[in-house]
Amino acid sequence: MKKIYTIILVATLGFFFSGCDHYLDVNKNVDAPDEQMVMDYHYLAGIEAALQGVYWDIRATGPLSQMMGSSSYSNYAANYYSKASDAAGEMWRVTYWLQGKNLENLLEYAIKNERWTMAGIGYALKAHSWDITTKECGEMPCQQAYEPGRLSHDYDYQPLIYDSVRAWALRAIDYLEMDDPTVYGNEAKNADIIFALDKAKWIKFAHGIICRNLASLTRKSNFVSDYASDLIAHGKLAMQKNDDNVIITTLGGAETAQFSAYNNFWGTYRGNLTNGYWQSDFIVKIMTGTIPLYDDSGDYVRTTKDDHRIAYYPYELNPNQIIADTMVELAGHFDPRVAAKLATNDDLTYEDIDDIDSIKMRHYYGSSFTGAAGYIGTAANLYGQTGSIDKAVVGEGRWLFRNDAPYILMTAGEIQFEMAEAYWWMNDKANALACWKKGIELDMEFTKKYLKPGAKLAGKDKDGNDIFVKGGSLPGGDKITEKAFQTLATEYLNGPYVAGITTGTLTLSHIMMQKFVHMWPWGAYEAWVDLRKYHYDIDYSGDYPKLGNGWEKDRLSQKRDDDASKVYKGLYMAPAQFQGRRGSYNVDNQGSPCYRLRPRYNSEYMWNKPSLEVLKPIAGTADNYQCSIPWFAYPGDMPESI
Repeated sequence: MKKIYTIILVATLGFFFSGCDHYLDVNKNVDAPDEQMVMDYHYLAGIEAALQGVYWDIRATGPLSQMMGSSSYSNYAANYYSKASDAAGEMWRVTYWLQGKNLENLLEYAIKNERWTMAGIGYALKAHSWDITTKECGEMPCQQAYEPGRLSHDYDYQPLIYDSVRAWALRAIDYLEMDDPTVYGNEAKNADIIFALDKAKWIKFAHGIICRNLASLTRKSNFVSDYASDLIAHGKLAMQKNDDNVIITTLGGAETAQFSAYNNFWGTYRGNLTNGYWQSDFIVKIMTGTIPLYDDSGDYVRTTKDDHRIAYYPYELNPNQIIADTMVELAGHFDPRVAAKLATNDDLTYEDIDDIDSIKMRHYYGSSFTGAAGYIGTAANLYGQTGSIDKAVVGEGRWLFRNDAPYILMTAGEIQFEMAEAYWWMNDKANALACWKKGIELDMEFTKKYLKPGAKLAGKDKDGNDIFVKGGSLPGGDKITEKAFQTLATEYLNGPYVAGITTGTLTLSHIMMQKFVHMWPWGAYEAWVDLRKYHYDIDYSGDYPKLGNGWEKDRLSQKRDDDASKVYKGLYMAPAQFQGRRGSYNVDNQGSPCYRLRPRYNSEYMWNKPSLEVLKPIAGTADNYQCSIPWFAYPGDMPESI
């Protein structure tokens, strides 16, 4: 009560000293500020920090893209999910709410006050989030999104949203290239937790957004005539080196952090990937060169070799491996990224992390769609142990799964692979090859950059300081040193799988599968875009797959690896008629794999249902709406009905 009287007294004294003109100016105080007091940069840090929501949704897009298996988001791993859930609705929430009106207010303030740098940053962030969300969800309310007083919002179709994304990115570039006389202080620079108001890097990011947006359209019938040249032009102006990558740094600190969210969403402290997510058998097979050979009936061909590897490679291997092979004794045949990106239960004591021969001989296992046990073994958890994690061993985590690892949003490597794909479809194989090789080189550098080699804790010295074994400096961490990685990376880049590829031997599989490896798993949402535009390598005829032309209700027709038109060698969906698969999707899917995430349940299915009901060709309220093919994956316009 005393506090209330004090506030009243101060307010009353303020009235007598300020005069009647300001009596009703009650919002001009720090306890109840109005919008006029909120400057653009006050919004910025929160808007950018909300982008960790991308990682939240990778819990769904990771399994949907076969980058991960999951028993936690098992409905997504099984290509089915009900509409009565907010799971995988985080980017919808980010776009409309966490950024939403806050971002609109930032733009309004910046433009009104001619703060062009801040306006450009705002439009780049808007374009980026809308690009991700429409690719995940398809149709979205766009034109009516922020109209005041509305209780429902009509959905717009992807052609309009795609045009809007590119228009916002171009507007960002225009603003960022304008002379800005504003003197932005340290508070504003600190609020930009991505680039600290570095205009040149923001401009590259905006060009990258356009490049990424257009890359989803490579299978449109008019891609070469209408989009390819723009993709190349913007790709050349986007980030070209890893120092330009779009990342959000995290402080880490585990339990000592001021806030839990200062730790990466994937780190050991927050525990979001503890024992419900694993590396998929697909990523393990392509990175270790162990894609199996199938016979005519779709069964694995048992190996006839009787050597020390038979327990690890019990099947004959496909002769057409794209990323690496098992002849690791030969220089350049082993891809060192496997030792950094993927988890192994080998060398739990970190004693051989600088021994190249030992590193090459480790065993990696992938999971099934919904469990740790894969087709030849049980996957370690993503921190490098089988089963639940022991923090005394894995410590702060490893690579991008550390408490202090950054959030990765876009990289120079991704841009190079997108340009390579565009050049491929333009039949410019020389430039496709050059961009592809540069993309792999950038990924090697990118992968090495986030290594923090671990070490076995050997004890204490006489002063009580920790003693570690050779090769590392931290309990837990990565199972390869930077030096060993660089030696192996140089060999790989000079070996048969990179330097040995020519314009005559480069295939679309080389481009898309190396891009898949580069983006594992931080770019799962974009990898899922690529898989969908190539229709999961489903064997069908006509413009797009459908019931009776690609799948039946209980099975799916999958291209064989020896089919030259198959892009992702080794990729097989759950209902494919091959050993280790031969399942079926939930009856609601009517035989189809998923092609989109549903909009967020609590906003759309609770309050905007009539707008969902009128969507075409499949209504947003239909049981199989998650199987509605988005516009970017159609060669032409979407049909009115199926």
